[in-house]
Amino acid sequence: MRTLYAAKEIHVGVHPMIHIFGLAIDADIATSTLLAAAIFLALAFRMRAKVTSGVPGKLQLIWELLYEQVSDLAASAIGPKGRRFVPIGMTVFMFVLISNWIGFIPSALQPGVSAEILPSPTSDVNLPLAMALLVIVWVHVESVRARGIRGYLRHYAQPYTALAPINIIEEITKPITLTFRLFGNIFSGGLMILVMTTLLPIYVVPFGEIIWKPFDLFIGAIQAFIFMLLTILYFGMAMSNDHADEHEPASTEALTAS
Repeated sequence: MRTLYAAKEIHVGVHPMIHIFGLAIDADIATSTLLAAAIFLALAFRMRAKVTSGVPGKLQLIWELLYEQVSDLAASAIGPKGRRFVPIGMTVFMFVLISNWIGFIPSALQPGVSAEILPSPTSDVNLPLAMALLVIVWVHVESVRARGIRGYLRHYAQPYTALAPINIIEEITKPITLTFRLFGNIFSGGLMILVMTTLLPIYVVPFGEIIWKPFDLFIGAIQAFIFMLLTILYFGMAMSNDHADEHEPASTEALTAS
């Protein structure tokens, strides 16, 4: 079997596979996802065990800072009812952040030769798509609860009935754009390292990774924030009964996408 460096080839989307009940599963992506979930739960349970009303520790201080930021965002996007969406906002941010940063862990058996054993699970389209579908389905459920069935169907014809097809297309594209915004940015970071591994001399590869990976961490944090931001904004749009306010968060999404 030829190594990546020796072959001077880039193979995209090739993963070690396992088959369970007739389903083909990417073993490395599944392992990375489970690791990200385990890290998140470990941090959450440790914070819960160490929480205090006195002087907070470093972990509690970080958690409280994140809670305040998400709470302020939910209050501004949704209003008083936004408080109950703070947990999902924090969960989405922390899980996506950890998933993005897992790729920073050096897990290749032979750096510059073999592939990473633990790639970022968000660099595979399946995890971002699953998260986007979960968020969007939940958003529509909250929209029905806030507006009722009749109000939910009627809002597609706002502000004019002729715009109903465009509004429906916009709803269909939301999970697609949410998925590929996260997947594309994280995948491109891993692809950049793969390109360096394949094209640069073997003795230069470690220096290229040292330079690139801190930038990759920054991109991972930004993408986690954007995913959380759009999640909160989508809930705000779903909870709003004011048609003028309904379309205001969309402009924020456009600015974020740029």
